[in-house]
Amino acid sequence: MAKILTSLNHTIVAGFVLAVVFVLIMMQWHSGGFSNDQAWWAFFFRWLHVLSGVMWIGILYYFNFVQIPNMPNIPDDQKPAITKVIAPEALFWFRWAAMSTIVTGLILAWLNGYLVDAITIGLMSGSAKAAAIGIGMWLGTIMWFNVWFIIWPNQKIALGMVEADAAGKAAAGRTAMLFSRTNTMLSIPMLYCMVAAQNIF
Repeated sequence: MAKILTSLNHTIVAGFVLAVVFVLIMMQWHSGGFSNDQAWWAFFFRWLHVLSGVMWIGILYYFNFVQIPNMPNIPDDQKPAITKVIAPEALFWFRWAAMSTIVTGLILAWLNGYLVDAITIGLMSGSAKAAAIGIGMWLGTIMWFNVWFIIWPNQKIALGMVEADAAGKAAAGRTAMLFSRTNTMLSIPMLYCMVAAQNIF
């Protein structure tokens, strides 16, 4: 067991193997047995969507609740451990989790037949569920845009991956922080809308 848990790759593979085992067990209890139909694929992409979203929002919250507030408390000689090692790696997973979340969400909406209705925030059908999921999708899209086109380009400058003077780095760091805080703010109603669409309507 220690061999599995001391390697992140082995841990992730083991997690997926366990998921497959549980899927096979649950298939035995399903009255109709396994069916490779639209409903199964919609479920599969919902699972991937949630998995991606947990990674994305988890790292967003790490930045905003842990890293940013504590950076002033770290001695200057120790800050490169964050800015040169931890932050670039976290930003890699952060932006690709955002991409995976939006792609799987769009596929899920298409498979379930509400993509256009959600994009139009329920205006085509008058459906409260479509309005809720649509608002959640638009908030998520704004957040995804912020990650890829504002936060990441500015973080590259702030972390020294792109040449800039000290003033440019400071300005880029502030911009990245403000848009990261914007995403944290938007994540609260976004998650409410996503959960409401599945449980209230």
